[in-house]
Amino acid sequence: MPLPAKAFQRWLSGVAPDTSTADVCRLSGVKRTTLAQQMVRGKVAETTVVSISRAYNINPVAALATFETYKDLASSAIPPTDKELVSQIATVDLLRAVIVRMAPKGSGGPVGPAELGPPPHATSVKNWVDAIDDGELRHRVSAATGVAPQNYSAQLTANRLAPELALATSRAAGVGLAGGLVATGLVTEAEAGWPPGARQAALDRLSDGDLTALAGERLQALGKTLRRQEQDQEQTERIWENLV
Repeated sequence: MPLPAKAFQRWLSGVAPDTSTADVCRLSGVKRTTLAQQMVRGKVAETTVVSISRAYNINPVAALATFETYKDLASSAIPPTDKELVSQIATVDLLRAVIVRMAPKGSGGPVGPAELGPPPHATSVKNWVDAIDDGELRHRVSAATGVAPQNYSAQLTANRLAPELALATSRAAGVGLAGGLVATGLVTEAEAGWPPGARQAALDRLSDGDLTALAGERLQALGKTLRRQEQDQEQTERIWENLV
């Protein structure tokens, strides 16, 4: 849910007093036209607050917590679960970890863990929701927010989730409130308070069997996505052939 323009103005006056809008935009990388349009509509995007916060060396999560919609972020001290942490590891990194573990000693294969790519990744949002879902999570989020389950699922399929929905999902699952903001890419791991190396540590704690099974599940899901994309492409090509 975009933030009220008046609340944003109060926040900005405290962050950058006596600073022109042009200077704020120049420092933060936010386009002046974009900010002007948001102010006219009376709704400022969360991404705008995050960009300005970073420009002024303010933690974006703390900045968002000053707004009514996100005030609960200030009191959320629950650390991410191992499942959440692993969900933010890209499939290619999981496969690389499998190869490292399974390579025979002295085979000349990769040795030691490679640096993990940062979140978000291609399926980070859906993976995160799946990691914290007890089977009824989607229904609880729908009941709490009024968002239809099919619309919620559509966002997950597109690997996106509105910030307020990410927060509602965390709240409904009883996990740390900033986890969904990491999965969507709104904030970084460090900004959310995740310990350095937490994802790698969670990966290292997986048994060989669990790691391999998880990598297999990810590959299966990727295969379905690629097949669906190929079918859509074939259908598009047939339509064009009929039009020509």
